[in-house]
Amino acid sequence: MHKKDYHMAPARDMREKSEEGIWETVKVVIQALLIAFFVRTFFYQPFNIPSESMYPTLKVGDYLFVSKLSYGYSKYSFNFSFSALGTTWISCCPIDFPGRVVLADTPKRGDVAVFKLPTDTNIDYIKRVIGLPGDRIQMRDGVLFINGEAVRKERIEDYVDNEPGAVDRGVPVPQYEETLPNGVKYHVLDRDPNNSADNTIEYVVPPAHYFMMGDNRDNSQDSRFLNHVGYVPIENYVGRADIIFFSISRGTTLWEVWKWPFEIRWGRFLNLI
Repeated sequence: MHKKDYHMAPARDMREKSEEGIWETVKVVIQALLIAFFVRTFFYQPFNIPSESMYPTLKVGDYLFVSKLSYGYSKYSFNFSFSALGTTWISCCPIDFPGRVVLADTPKRGDVAVFKLPTDTNIDYIKRVIGLPGDRIQMRDGVLFINGEAVRKERIEDYVDNEPGAVDRGVPVPQYEETLPNGVKYHVLDRDPNNSADNTIEYVVPPAHYFMMGDNRDNSQDSRFLNHVGYVPIENYVGRADIIFFSISRGTTLWEVWKWPFEIRWGRFLNLI
C-alpha cells in the first residue's frame, strides 16, 4: 500500500500542476480579452478600408486605429460591432443616450474621421472634415470654396495605382495638393473638374453638423450628396482616424498570413493619417 501510494503521488502532483497551468492560461486569455475590450470600447477601434473614396490618403487594404477619445463619446461610440468601413456584420448598441459627451475636442477642419452614415446608422463611413457648423461650402469647376474663399489647389505629380484590381490600374490620374484655411495639407484626386459633383450648390452647414468629403473627389459619396450622406451630426462621429497599423494589397485578407511576405505594403506601416 505504501509503495502504491508512493508511486501515485507524483502522478497526482503532475495532474494538479497541469490543471493549474491550464487555469493560468485561461486567466491570461480572459485578462487579455478584457483589456482589449476596454481599449476598443473607450480608446481605439480598428477599421479597414474597403473602397477607393479616400485615395490617395487611404488605400483599400489599410487597417486603421480610430481614436474614440478625440471627440468624446456618443451612443455610437459604444456600438459593439464587427465591421469594415461600409459593411457591418454584427452590431449591438446596449448604451443609448442623446447628444455627445465631449471630453477632449470637436472635429477640426482637415481631420479624417469615421462616422455613422446619417441615412443609415448601421453603416460606418470615413471622410475628411471640410466644413464646420455655420460654414458655406461649394465646389466650382473642381475648386473647393469655404465661406466664399477658394481653397488653394496646386497641381502635383500624377497618381498611378499599379496594384491588381485597381479601377484605373496603370493610368495616371491628376493629383493636387489642397491647403485648408487652418493650414492642413493633403492630396486629392480629380479626374474630371467638370464632373457634376465638382460644380455644386452652396451648402450651409447647420449647427452641430459637419460637412465631409472624400479625397478621391470623383469617386466619393459624401456630404455633397444630401440624399445619401448630407450633413453629419456631431453625435454620429465614432472617432478620428489616427494611424495605419497594417496594410495589405487589395484582394488579400488579414488572415491569409501565407501571402503576407508578398502582399504587405511595408511602407505604410505606422503611418500617421
